[in-house]
Order: sequence, then structure tokens, then C-alpha cells
Amino acid sequence: MKRQNVRTLSLVVCTFTYLLVGAAVFDALESETERKRWNHLLELKAALVRKYSISEDDYRMMEVAIIENKPHKAGPQWKFAGAFYFSTVVLAMIGYGHSTPVTIGGKAFCMAYAMVGIPLGLIMFQSIGERLNKFASVVIRRAKQYLKCKKEEATEMNLMFATGLLSSVIITTGAAVFSKYEGWSYFDSFYYCFVTLTTIGFGDYVALQNDQALTTMPGYVALSLVFILFGLAVVAASINLLVLRFMTMNAEEVRREDNELQGVSQHVITVDGEAVTSVNGKLLAGHTVGRDAGDDVDQVSVCSCTCVGPVQYDYNRDIRPAERAAANAAAAAAVVYNSPPTEQPLLSLKRVSI
Repeated sequence: MKRQNVRTLSLVVCTFTYLLVGAAVFDALESETERKRWNHLLELKAALVRKYSISEDDYRMMEVAIIENKPHKAGPQWKFAGAFYFSTVVLAMIGYGHSTPVTIGGKAFCMAYAMVGIPLGLIMFQSIGERLNKFASVVIRRAKQYLKCKKEEATEMNLMFATGLLSSVIITTGAAVFSKYEGWSYFDSFYYCFVTLTTIGFGDYVALQNDQALTTMPGYVALSLVFILFGLAVVAASINLLVLRFMTMNAEEVRREDNELQGVSQHVITVDGEAVTSVNGKLLAGHTVGRDAGDDVDQVSVCSCTCVGPVQYDYNRDIRPAERAAANAAAAAAVVYNSPPTEQPLLSLKRVSI
């Protein structure tokens, strides 16, 4: 089995093992809290129904009204500011789910818009990431020149460290900003920034959803959009380095395997002065010819299989008369043309098994 196949299989096994481990950990951390919260909500619901004598249907209507009203707390979601924020979320593949189109035309346009916008966004983020890596390599090279390092060129590890550091700075700074404007704890703000820039986008924390922020705080809206776009570009730079590193390793392994295969499959042997290459790396099957002591003739089959076993010949009976006849013919031709007779026979008969 090739190394690439082994590596792919190993990646699949490791990924599923990682999923199993993650499921076990989340089960241990969250399941008990989920059960307690659900029981608490059921108790709260029963208390409200008893206190206000609400029927089950009325309670469901209240539930729907509260859920549907939540996005409108941020202001009109489909005016230009809210629509631009939604378009950014679609193009960046974050998908908070805080607001969704409800009309048939809106849903159809959203699908068509995403089909064009998502590849465009990926290409843009990739291009910006490459430019950032180029800029970082220049800065690192000049820093090494200033520090008089022996190796002045920026290595992949240097670039990965630089982009990782920049990503950390953006996330920590963004967490401080969102903690101030949204009223979240710093840890929740950090969690929101990480989920956003990795395009997970759970939607449990979404910025610009309180106090009519979309209409009353244009500066904060612009800051949020810049954070999303620039942060995704930096993360794309880091991912670009990882992908390039993986592709480089893959290309090196492919080249090494090709060289090994060529070294194994390109075996060349000589049969009566003619070069014969083996097939699929298999050595040509040799067939020994029985002959007198002192003589040495090797008959070799050009078939790569071993279905035909070695065949024993009687040299004096089968081959030597033909060699002598060929030598006599060569001597006669040499007399006619006044040239010395050849020492080696011009015709060599050999049996070839196919």
C-alpha cells in the first residue's frame, strides 16, 4: 500500500477518533447542565401557567412572539445597514442565524448570492492572506538583517508564528471591544471572536443585536465589519501557510515514491548484447541451458511471469551444431572477401519462453 493511502487512512481514523473523544468530553461537560436547565424551564413554565391561568395554546403563542421579536431588538434587520451585515455574514460563511430571509424571493436570491459570493470571498481572503504573508516575510527578513542573524530568509515557521501572533492580537483586542459594547464578560467576548473568525458561527452570541445598534451606532457597526473582514483575512493567511506546508510535504513524498518506483521497476539486463528492461519491477525469469563444462551460455526469458519453469537443453545436440554451421559460413564469407574470420558466431540461437 502506498504511503499516501496509508496517510489518508490514518487521517480518517484520527479524525473519527477525535470526533468520538470530543463527543465524550462534551457529553461529560454539558449534559448534566442541559438537564438542569430544562427542568428549571419546565418549572418556570408551570409557574407562569398557574399564576396567569394561561392555556397551552396561549403559551405557545407567547413563545413564538418572544422568539420572533428577538432579532428586532437590534433595529430593522433588512434596511441597508442590517442587510450589509447579513451579506457579510453570508459571504464569510459564518452563518449566525440571527436573521434569515422569509420571502421566496429573498431565499432564492440568498442561494444565488451565496453561490457567487462564497467563492469570491474565499479567493479574496486567500489573496489578502498571501499579501500578508509576503509583508510578514519582508519584515522578518529585515529584522533578521538588523539582528545580524546567519539565516536572513523568513522560514515557514517564522511566518506561522507571525500570523499566529497577529491572530491572537486581533482576537484579544476584539474581545475587549465587544465586552465593552455588548456587556459580555471578557471570556464570552473571546469565545464570540474565536467562533466568528473560525466561521463556526453558532449564533448564541451575535454582535449588534441590542439597543437598536444597527441604526444608532454606525461607528460600532463599521468596527464590527472591519473586525470580521480583516480577522478572516489574517486567519486565512495562517490557513494558507498550513495548506502550503501540507502540499509541500505531499509533493515531497510523491516525488520520493516515484523515485523509489523508478529505481525498482527500471532494472535493465543484457541478453546477448541487447538491453532488456524488466516489466513492473519483476526480474526476468532465467532459464539455464545444460552444456559441457567450461561453456557458459545463459538463456533468459523476456516474460516477467514464472509460469514456465526452467527448461534444460542438450547443448551438444540442440545448439552447438547450429553455432558450428554459423561459424563455417562466416569463415567462408571471410575467404571470399579476403577478411579475417570472426571469432564469435554471427548467429546465436536461443529459446525464448513467452
